[in-house]
Amino acid sequence: MTSRAAKPAPAPTPETAEYWRAAERGELRLPYCAGCDAYVFYPRGACPTCWSTELTWTTLSGRGRLHSYLISHIAAPGFEQDVPYAIAIVELEEGPRLMSSVRGIAQTPEALVLDMPLVVDFEPRGDVTLPVFRPAPVDARG
Repeated sequence: MTSRAAKPAPAPTPETAEYWRAAERGELRLPYCAGCDAYVFYPRGACPTCWSTELTWTTLSGRGRLHSYLISHIAAPGFEQDVPYAIAIVELEEGPRLMSSVRGIAQTPEALVLDMPLVVDFEPRGDVTLPVFRPAPVDARG
């Protein structure tokens, strides 16, 4: 009998702890830099554009669009039952792009249409909760 590896989970750091706590509460939060009017993703101690350390954690809308993706037909450890699966780049309504996955839809090029509206959802994994995305309900598309 072969044992399956657990899906990997990120390890929070002091700079990312608020991101993971918010995800556990069902919120998508990122640091915002007023100095250059930009959200900072991935969370870190200083803005990568202007180097300001005056960042404010802000709750985002959770809406975005599918910017890009690739479909993996080879399972990474822990994903053996998920193939094929898409690794997606989601562009949030507020501007940042993050790597995630799209749930609740076939993992095919026919279903994963670039620029399709998405909404955030959350999936527990190990000791953290990950933001994942689903197609936006038809009445929420605009």
